[in-house]
Amino acid sequence: MPFQKEIYKSAFSVDNVIFGFDGDTLKLLLIKRKENPYAGQWALPGDIVKPTENLVEASKRVLLQLTGVRDIYLEQVHTFGAVDRHPKGRVITIAYYALINIAKVKIEAASFAEQVAWKEVRSLDSLAFDHIRIMNYSLAKLRQDLKLRPIGFELLAEKFTLTELQRLYEVVLEQDLDKRNFRKKILSMGILKTLHELQTGVSHRPAKLYSFDAEKYEVVKREGFIFEI
Repeated sequence: MPFQKEIYKSAFSVDNVIFGFDGDTLKLLLIKRKENPYAGQWALPGDIVKPTENLVEASKRVLLQLTGVRDIYLEQVHTFGAVDRHPKGRVITIAYYALINIAKVKIEAASFAEQVAWKEVRSLDSLAFDHIRIMNYSLAKLRQDLKLRPIGFELLAEKFTLTELQRLYEVVLEQDLDKRNFRKKILSMGILKTLHELQTGVSHRPAKLYSFDAEKYEVVKREGFIFEI
């Protein structure tokens, strides 16, 4: 029986779920689409994967092309393949997510992004396509990762106070944490450097400043240390 080439009618896309922290709220990087489908609506920065690129390359290209954001670590979250998730046909999307400090990046809309903006996560109840579902799935992963890996330090300035660190965890996890217990636990891990510096330019009593000791964390991790909040 002669070989019969099958005709594939599915496409692959990538969607970027970029969370940012501004010191007080958790935000999501979104674009306002200027093309159909969903012209004029807010969406995750995403697009179709080109035949010549791998998924990570596509994710980084799309993010740069639509928002101007470059050189950030993107982690694959999940694949979303509902048959009717895209109005133009069968499009299977692979979601990537990242955590960044908003103050460290410059955003600029281009291509089919009419606008690009940081939107507070708590204010979002609908997005184009199935992007609200992708956001919620990624948010759940973020909360889990935040408890088990020291990824939250990416959202803070290089020097931070314990109050700022606790605020980050409370905002992302959406729960209040006991101040005494949080400080005792985080300091007992031995992965913070005490900088022997104090805050400046504050109206209240200045607090001690700390930084994350990435080298120390790698050492204790190899020794079996488990990060857990």
